[in-house]
Amino acid sequence: MDVAVSTGSAPAGLHWQARAFFASAEKRLEAERSQLAPWAVVAFGGGIALWLVLADPVAWTSLLLFAAGLVLVGLVVGGRSGQVIASVALCAALGCALIWWRSGEVAAPRLDKPRMAAFEADVLRTERLVAKDSLRLTLAPSDPRLPPKFRVSLPLADAESLGPALGVGARIRLRARLAPPMPMALPGTHDFARDAWFMGLGATGRALGDVTIIEPAHESGLDRIRSRLDSHVRSRLSPAEGGIATALATGDQGSVTDSDAEAMRRSGLAHLLSVSGLHIAAVIGFFYLLVLRSLALFPAAALRWNLVALGFAVGALAGVGYTILTGLQVPTVRSCIAALLVLVGVLLGREAISLRLLATGALLILLIRPEAIAGASFQLSFAAVLTLVTLYGSPRFKAWFERREEGWARASLRSVGAMAATSLAIEFALMPFALYHFHRAGLYGVAANLIAIPLTTFVIMPLEAAALLLDVVGLGAPFWALTGWAIGLLLQVAHSVADTPGASTVLPAMPRLAFALIIGGGLWFGIWSTSWRWWAAAPLAAGILLTIAEPLPDLLITGDGKHLAVIDERGTPWLLRDRTGDFVRDLMAENAGFDGDPPPLAAYLQARCSADACVANLGDTGRTLLALRSTQWLDWTELTRACAAADIVVADRRLPRGCRGRWLTLDAPRLRETGGLVIDAEKGRVASVAERVNRLPWAGGGS
Repeated sequence: MDVAVSTGSAPAGLHWQARAFFASAEKRLEAERSQLAPWAVVAFGGGIALWLVLADPVAWTSLLLFAAGLVLVGLVVGGRSGQVIASVALCAALGCALIWWRSGEVAAPRLDKPRMAAFEADVLRTERLVAKDSLRLTLAPSDPRLPPKFRVSLPLADAESLGPALGVGARIRLRARLAPPMPMALPGTHDFARDAWFMGLGATGRALGDVTIIEPAHESGLDRIRSRLDSHVRSRLSPAEGGIATALATGDQGSVTDSDAEAMRRSGLAHLLSVSGLHIAAVIGFFYLLVLRSLALFPAAALRWNLVALGFAVGALAGVGYTILTGLQVPTVRSCIAALLVLVGVLLGREAISLRLLATGALLILLIRPEAIAGASFQLSFAAVLTLVTLYGSPRFKAWFERREEGWARASLRSVGAMAATSLAIEFALMPFALYHFHRAGLYGVAANLIAIPLTTFVIMPLEAAALLLDVVGLGAPFWALTGWAIGLLLQVAHSVADTPGASTVLPAMPRLAFALIIGGGLWFGIWSTSWRWWAAAPLAAGILLTIAEPLPDLLITGDGKHLAVIDERGTPWLLRDRTGDFVRDLMAENAGFDGDPPPLAAYLQARCSADACVANLGDTGRTLLALRSTQWLDWTELTRACAAADIVVADRRLPRGCRGRWLTLDAPRLRETGGLVIDAEKGRVASVAERVNRLPWAGGGS
């Protein structure tokens, strides 16, 4: 009898708990009904992100079917809860379907292996890369055996010797070494092959020998304006100052010197070089105030016209023109759309910056370029704006920093406090993104931005705009001198902060799960407005703990087997080859969480190296490594004996069958399958690029 009562009450109890849960959810969702729309955009972006993470058509199909099931569940549940379940599932499915479709729509032929080629091609785009001392050309070749579009670099001195004839619209003849787009170098690093896929680039390479111009450049009006503006700005300032001024005027960061770019990154000021919301707002504000103040001098115009609306219209046109001039880059377009929505909202009497406005801007970008969600620029921009919306909507922030009738001293102090609080909040909000994408985050960025942002917005950009306008009548020289002085001050701030000990923190890797938890927690806190927003503390804490607990790898290996780094217990990466390019050196240092120049493996106390190979102990793991580093023929008996004594064998060639390590044998054929590797020898974990990209369209060899 007791048993019967017990078994019969369990379903009733579960049923009651389910009803109580949905009743509570209904109340919470009803209280948050104005915040529900942004979650649809989050779900849409989540579907795109899941497509990239799952990386397999079978998984994508399963996701779509699962989402369809959730839609049906939502319809059955009904009420506000059912609507949320159904709409979130539907939006996630639409996001997944959209990027799946776009990945096929942009597909273009690619090289499947390196080759030498002599060809004629039309120049589609030119990019000056001063830091790399090269000019990068985007070409459309006439040879049908080559991909329809690819990039080729040539020395900057050779390009400048050809003059303006080598520009957009030119037809050239050259010889180049072409290779497939560079794959992800190590698991979790930037995926250049993905960028190339969505840009339609089928190869990259470097010119060999002279470039012959068959037809000189006949640039379009916009390209001509951009090119002349670039040359004009750089001719008025020193190379260092001219590079920064060019980046602000045309969006071209290629003229920024390597040392200045590194200082801007380490000091947390790199965002000032990328044309985004700050620059668009400065341009719109400059022209708005110019029109408003100028027309206010004429009483007839002030009484007859709505000067605010007219100023906004001129500012909007200036913002659109600036966006077009800077090349319609995704961050700039995104910022321009957001700025225009703000202007429309203000004219309609609505709140200038809101979650709905932010969600609308994100949705427009994702509908056009869904792959943008994987980029650091997209994530950093929207995270910063969401932080601003959340902070400015806080009652406590308003109580402390909202403007009020008071003396100028207290008002100035309040403004500085608001700016400091804003910078601090944004710095903390963006730190996970900087660590995930760049393995580095600035620690003194708040102090640097307190000086740099007002300096750039209210001094440098207006001075540069005035100098360009006055150059029309030949009176711009004094303003160029002031612009150069202001940019010099900005660079002095950047270098001073960057050179300060502890200016930045480095992290070897942030697990994807930790990154997802932190993003989810941030969105939960930023979008909801009632007390349950504090539930975000759980995923945020879990993400931070997972990041801290992530162990250092013991071994990093590139996909070609030519380069590897042994990571010691202090996090120092010891490089196999003494002569290694800057890209690989930076790659190994970043993924080891090492702030410095990696030393050679031959100098490592636990390694023995010859001209042909290195044998190294992997810290306290008890594992040993044998890495070949020459192309010379090796005695078969000695080689097989050395292989048998090592746990891991790495070579950039095919090894004989008799050469096998006790745990892993990674020769050229095997590494072509796996791509770059991150190895935790102590726990026996191996992460590969192949696992990351799996069956994504750009993971194969070519078409």
